[in-house]
Amino acid sequence: MKKVSKTVFCCQECGYQAPKWMGKCPDCGQWQTFVEEVQTLKPSQEARRRALSLQSEPVPIDSIKLEDEYRLLTGIKEFDRVLGGGLVPGTLVLIGGTPGIGKSTLMLQALHGLANMGHKVLYVSGEESIKQISLRSKRLSTVSSDLLVVSEIDIESIQTMIESTRPDVLVIDSIQTMFNADLTSAPGSVSQVRECAIKLMLIAKNTSVPIFLVGHVTKDGAIAGPRLLEHMVDTVLYFEGDRNHVFRILRAVKNRFGSTNEIGVFEMNEMGLEEVVNPSAVFLSERPANTPGSVVTASMEGTRPILVELQALAGSTNFGTPRRTVLGIDQNRVALLVAVMEKKLGMDLMGHDIFMNVAGGVKVDEPAIDVGIVSAIASSFLDKPISDATLVLGEVGLTGEVRAVSHIETRVNETKKMGFSRCLVPESNLKRMTEVKGIDVIGVKTVSEAIEILF
Repeated sequence: MKKVSKTVFCCQECGYQAPKWMGKCPDCGQWQTFVEEVQTLKPSQEARRRALSLQSEPVPIDSIKLEDEYRLLTGIKEFDRVLGGGLVPGTLVLIGGTPGIGKSTLMLQALHGLANMGHKVLYVSGEESIKQISLRSKRLSTVSSDLLVVSEIDIESIQTMIESTRPDVLVIDSIQTMFNADLTSAPGSVSQVRECAIKLMLIAKNTSVPIFLVGHVTKDGAIAGPRLLEHMVDTVLYFEGDRNHVFRILRAVKNRFGSTNEIGVFEMNEMGLEEVVNPSAVFLSERPANTPGSVVTASMEGTRPILVELQALAGSTNFGTPRRTVLGIDQNRVALLVAVMEKKLGMDLMGHDIFMNVAGGVKVDEPAIDVGIVSAIASSFLDKPISDATLVLGEVGLTGEVRAVSHIETRVNETKKMGFSRCLVPESNLKRMTEVKGIDVIGVKTVSEAIEILF
């Protein structure tokens, strides 16, 4: 009789398969990640029939009739904007984040907003019982008759449930707990996550039901499971923030129906997540006045400018090698700018420890804040404060020149709206932008010129 199954060893980090156990994965380089799994070589007749029923005939692309695009709104404006303006029918959204960051809370609040608008929604939890979900829902005031909850991990039972209840939106919390009885591996393994995600993707595309998948993350911060999971879905959202801070940032890293750089800012309180309408005002609310080492710059997060405070502390070192501790900014970028300051500004920073932080726990990774980094370090090194009414912008090159940045007019308008009276921008940007009344815009060509104006 022909063998219908075989044993393989699968890496639980990347999905690499090998015929025998290996200590180190040759694909991702991780150690002790191979687990033995049994794969079926010959699919059952029922599985083959289901696979064939999902196929369709190819059609010319110009013959496809497009209806007016409509999106489902959750009622949470920050969440809807990150999604690109709402939920597209049939979309598959993957949301990841560290434990306790607020993923399940956000999903429950989003479903409640949809239920209040008359949509039938289904929340499937593989980690909590329905009584636990009910307790959390009452605490968050998200109780609704159109919000259906169930505790289930069997993907076949969930598929039957979807066909019988026909929800408008579905949440799977979490994809790592789902189980397919056709596979012998445990829930959370690469094969289980892959197969369950494929089934849910086919359900979403064939029924036009938007599906949210909540995903666990590894210790490195990446979503656990095969990388195929992120390629398969339409949108990937990351929930960021320190659990010791009240602010949470929802960031889109992949979105087929919207911008990939949008962020939503939320505040965690006893009633759940509350959206922050004006993040700039929140991040600058506790800024110290006339203090050396503090400067404000404008960062673009998708289509929205956000003003953030950069803080720097330069102090003499007691060791041969000075420390460079950086939070919220690329550490290599700071080291590069410190070298430019030593060469072009003559500042002896090799004998100083440098600590940098972005106030509020937000992460900024665009080069437009380079002049802000240089200004904050110079302010602390010289022990001279920068005017509270001044904001700085610009990218710094290795020769000390200040290069142009994108969306300059949007940044300057946000600067004016937040009450700043002076803004330093690259000279090349100043020549191309229209005049903005009510704020003094100064163009600079080099970091030396910027430091002279500031101090």
